[in-house]
Amino acid sequence: MGLAEDALDFDALATVVPLLVKPGRGRPTSELLRRALRLYVLPVNRRERERPEEIVAAVRWIDKASLPVGELQEIARVHGLIDGLGRRLDGKPAATQTYRRRRAVVFNALEYAVELECLTSNPMSRVRRKRGKRAVQEVDRRVVVNRRQARELLTALTYVGGYDRASGRRLRAFFGCLYYAAMRPGEALGLRRSDCTLPASGWGRIELAGTRPTAGKAWTDSGEAHDRRGLKQRAHGEVRIVPIPPPLVRLLREHLKEFGTAADGRLFSSERGNVIAASSYSRAWKRARELALVPHQVSSVLAFRPYDLRHAGVSQWLNSGVPAPEVAARAGHSVDVLLKIYAKCIDGQEQEMNERILKGLGEEDDTED
Repeated sequence: MGLAEDALDFDALATVVPLLVKPGRGRPTSELLRRALRLYVLPVNRRERERPEEIVAAVRWIDKASLPVGELQEIARVHGLIDGLGRRLDGKPAATQTYRRRRAVVFNALEYAVELECLTSNPMSRVRRKRGKRAVQEVDRRVVVNRRQARELLTALTYVGGYDRASGRRLRAFFGCLYYAAMRPGEALGLRRSDCTLPASGWGRIELAGTRPTAGKAWTDSGEAHDRRGLKQRAHGEVRIVPIPPPLVRLLREHLKEFGTAADGRLFSSERGNVIAASSYSRAWKRARELALVPHQVSSVLAFRPYDLRHAGVSQWLNSGVPAPEVAARAGHSVDVLLKIYAKCIDGQEQEMNERILKGLGEEDDTED
């Protein structure tokens, strides 16, 4: 295709390819197609040198079975293409946001074909699809811990694992970043000592410049399990500044004193200096919940995922009266998304709100126990 790899969405291409190839024998499985498409953007010599034969064979199959580009000018073909973009790989309807992302990827690929004069015009410009409402995934208020619960969970981590291996203690500051700085797990994994200002007292600050999301070795150019990317929804090289409160400053200073940094300056690493796997910190989090929460909370969705600490951090900022634009800037959201997704939903706050309303009514709660 000739497109830059970071401009591609392999989910979109894996959905489209079956619609743009000739029927025939030897068709690779969906998983092989998905893996092969990532390889497709590499030069032929790199394809054969860097990947297993089965993946190389799938790439060759795509090359041989692809329909002539000119057939995309047929209106029926375009309708089929758009319909395919609106469905998941299992055939069920895809979310509106998923369709829009896929459509943008394929539209840009066809624009490139126009630039190469393989097409006279972009065929997707001739077909309109009825727009659906964009779904907004609001945070489930039941997952958000209050301040006391957050502190108890962070303390419980110090009891996870043996003392020598310190599997939980090594992660305490990591989870503290998710709560006190509302960082995404991938952002915390990529945090370096040089990104942090950690005074002996008072507030500090973090300058986030990158993230290390889990991608899998088969999906990264480096062969590492964690990709190297810029911040979500920000231009390459853009930095997000997050002031951090004294409790997090103390956690980070204690972490550095005990564990130091990885060879590349990252604050959080495994015993061997590698990027901590999601499965590892998820296991520690599961054990911390069992230690810190009462039984009915352990079996509930309260702080079920490590990411729920970020929800709690953002909710706490909003409930503390921090203006939405400032919260959005610190959390890495747009104000619009912030107000749609995050509710003021700290666990146990309902009673406090009820008491405020009752006080405003000038009434007293005379209910007997």
